[in-house]
Amino acid sequence: MSRKVVCCFCKSLQAALQRPSVRQLAGRSFSKPPDIGRQTSFSGRSHTCGELTKTDIGKQVTICGWVQHQRLQQFVVLRDWHGLTQVIIPDEKKPAVPDLALESVIQVTGLVQERPDGQQNTKMPTGEIEVVLKDIQVLNECKPNLPFNIQDFHKVKEALRMEYRYLDLRNKDLQRNLRLRSEMVMKMREFLCNQNGFVDVETPTLFRQTPGGAKEFVVPSRFAGKFYTLPQSPQQFKQLLMVGGIDRYVQIARCYRDEGSKPERQPEFTQVDIEMSFVNQDNVLDLVEHMLVHCWPESKGRLSIPFPRMTYHEAMAKYGVDKPDTRFDMQICDVTDIIRESNLETFRPLLDQPSASIQAVNITGGALHFSNKDISSLQSVVQENSAEKIFKVIKVKEDGSLQSPLVKHLRADDVSRLKATLKPLSGDLILLSGGNQFEPHSVLGRLRLECASLLESKGVEVRKKADFNFLWVVDFPLFLPKEGGGVESAHHPFTAAHPDDAHLLTTHPNQVRSQHYDLVVNGSEIGGGSIRIHNADEQRFVLEKVLQEDCSELSHLLDALESGCPPHGGIALGLDRLMAVVCGTPSIRDVIAFPKSHDGKDPMSKAPAVVSQEELDVYHIQIKDT
Repeated sequence: MSRKVVCCFCKSLQAALQRPSVRQLAGRSFSKPPDIGRQTSFSGRSHTCGELTKTDIGKQVTICGWVQHQRLQQFVVLRDWHGLTQVIIPDEKKPAVPDLALESVIQVTGLVQERPDGQQNTKMPTGEIEVVLKDIQVLNECKPNLPFNIQDFHKVKEALRMEYRYLDLRNKDLQRNLRLRSEMVMKMREFLCNQNGFVDVETPTLFRQTPGGAKEFVVPSRFAGKFYTLPQSPQQFKQLLMVGGIDRYVQIARCYRDEGSKPERQPEFTQVDIEMSFVNQDNVLDLVEHMLVHCWPESKGRLSIPFPRMTYHEAMAKYGVDKPDTRFDMQICDVTDIIRESNLETFRPLLDQPSASIQAVNITGGALHFSNKDISSLQSVVQENSAEKIFKVIKVKEDGSLQSPLVKHLRADDVSRLKATLKPLSGDLILLSGGNQFEPHSVLGRLRLECASLLESKGVEVRKKADFNFLWVVDFPLFLPKEGGGVESAHHPFTAAHPDDAHLLTTHPNQVRSQHYDLVVNGSEIGGGSIRIHNADEQRFVLEKVLQEDCSELSHLLDALESGCPPHGGIALGLDRLMAVVCGTPSIRDVIAFPKSHDGKDPMSKAPAVVSQEELDVYHIQIKDT
């Protein structure tokens, strides 16, 4: 056997990732009788494909896995999750080794030997050894021409990957993500249940429709005209567990929302659901921080606690969003007074309104790196949200002067004050937006993120991918204005009012802050919770008088609150979102074994599927003609 061929493979693993040639596949027959009942018994493996080293030289081993590569009946590369092992085929064994399609599953027994000098592969954990084949069993031969090459993970369209998810799962990136997810969940359970006295309780999946919140999935029942719903979260159940004396509850809970899928959203998702009795906000935040430190992967660095805290008002004022990405600066600044005193005609009608303001953000290097087309695209982002908002762009020239039609109407003192506030350097780009309340902040918040991505696309480092900037956002409004009048819960109707604002609940509910808190990392909200209302009268007042909801649908909860309910609070961490951040992937679909597509369907099983009218009759349902 030519050792030169083996050496070439060892030095370049990419050469081992070839598909079988057309000539190799030609003439192969798959019309032979099925092998059902003829397979030899499987004896198991002694080692994985990633653990053999020089210490195993001389041992007889049995390894199993998928055929990663086969070369001219001289060697086979065998793969499992743990790694790759090269199997050498002696001349006398060549007649016994079939020409296998890639991804066939085989078992190999052989002797471990050291690779010849110069043929070691230092990039592989098993690169110093090889297994000399003694016996081979084909456990399951793969069909030729799979829909895609397992190694081409980043080249295959996501729709095809999801249609053949069982093949996609063999990819090392998905394998790594799912295994890391499992490790972190196990450590969370260990921390909560074994170290902190939490009880893991499963709550029902079939529930009833409840007021407020996201749209729920409706499930038919055999009772005519009556339906279950799938819970958006175990919110009510975990509060009822507090009434029942399960004072520390946790569940890795499945939740459901009948909403369109997005990169950060799926119709079914998983959350780490936690509730505790006799706690305040600080207790909950402290527990979550220590849990994350306990389960955090060593490879991702160490977390520093306590995490910073920021009020909702501060987050909106500085970043224009309630889940700010604090990995980079470029904060929003209020320039209302400067513009008002300049008496610019453009802004005068707006500034006559009591809640109006002018906000600005300085984009570092924006004028230097952005083309006119890029700046036009920023204008389009503004127009998509509202064509009526005032938006202006100012370039900072090399000499530090400001370039914009707007600047011509500013006094020298106004320009100086603007520079002192924003501190621009040559090549920067200043964006101004005007509007009422947090409208201009929201516009600039979106543009801030858009500019960061645009700069990064041009090779400018703005956000360090290895950083994990955790942040608590607190003091959210308890209620938000509702379209058509009235108010609605900012989060859910069971959230307690901030103690300092509780007296406003009956007179000015729109001014009440809540005891809600969100956990944000790198601009992604990965968790949210609150201290709950534990008094039945207060809960009934919020539902009936403030939110104008029918309390009868929550009579079970109100009765429970009257039965001696302790003060309690909790949080739900979005496990999928958390893992997407940890794994550095833009979509939660890359950390879920069998996700749904962007429109909520399963391309692999073709769900949802048609059900016959005969089956629907059991549930007293008839399909309406469209």
